[in-house]
Amino acid sequence: MLKINPQYLFNDKGEKTGALLSIKEFQLLMQYLEDLEDAIEMDAAVKTETDFRDYQDVQAELIREGKL
Repeated sequence: MLKINPQYLFNDKGEKTGALLSIKEFQLLMQYLEDLEDAIEMDAAVKTETDFRDYQDVQAELIREGKL
């Protein structure tokens, strides 16, 4: 689980108006969001795609093309 410890900013009424994260926490949060986005896109692709290729076939093609 992602562990972040924000420090909150308050206005003169005592209401939270912002949050402060360390750079490390911010980077972890951004990576977490990117990974979550990737997982959502993968789920959508699996649900809609009908023509999958074996990994070995794709790998062999990439090797032939000099891309791997």
